[in-house]
Amino acid sequence: MAAALVLAGALLAGIAVWVSNAGRSADRWDDDSRTVGITPANVRPGSQAPAAVAQPVPAADLVPGWADRNARTVGVPARALHAYALTDVVLRTEAPRCRLSWTTLAGIGRVESNHGRFAGARLDADGRPSRPIVGVPLDGSPGVREIPDTDGGRFDGDNAHDRAVGPMQFIPSTWARWASDGDGDKLADPHDLDDAALAAGRYLCDKGRDTATAAGWWAAVLAYNNSVDYGQRVFGVADTYARSIPPG
Repeated sequence: MAAALVLAGALLAGIAVWVSNAGRSADRWDDDSRTVGITPANVRPGSQAPAAVAQPVPAADLVPGWADRNARTVGVPARALHAYALTDVVLRTEAPRCRLSWTTLAGIGRVESNHGRFAGARLDADGRPSRPIVGVPLDGSPGVREIPDTDGGRFDGDNAHDRAVGPMQFIPSTWARWASDGDGDKLADPHDLDDAALAAGRYLCDKGRDTATAAGWWAAVLAYNNSVDYGQRVFGVADTYARSIPPG
């Protein structure tokens, strides 16, 4: 499992950090492409859920082909779409009452890291960004909750404080609970989008949530990051993705 390298200097310029009441933090680089062009949806939390997907994801063995066919239409890299769709398939069996769609995971992945492509990184064939995506130290600075190191720097390269890591921006202390192996390689790595997407899906489905309902969807996303602006951004992207898939 590769150790995360800390992004420094200009890459950290303009960062704003917020922390959820659930104890998870997510990083937002306001000057990066992941937030440029993402308009918060003009919806009140709890008033509605994103659109239903017109074309359901196929069985696991057909996911790669489905992702390749739909990537351009949806506007998500095929490798990322594969990771989100595979989590959708897994959770249909593991947590069927949650009814989590790949579109919500894709919305979160877009807002958090531009699908693993933050600051010019690329998402490689193994589902990992070409360089680790690591946030600012959670050291108690203004607007930042202090979270002392919990992983010995294993994931975030910082043995003083935790930092959000990977395409879905988990902090190591949260990853310790939700760590998942989404690609069957017998490793759970927050820098691997297959693993991170499955962990995020399980997090969203916690507490028996039904994300196909407005109340359930908003409860899940605001648990992931307790920010109305964040939730509205995820909603806008997820809804757009859902509407981009033609019926059939």
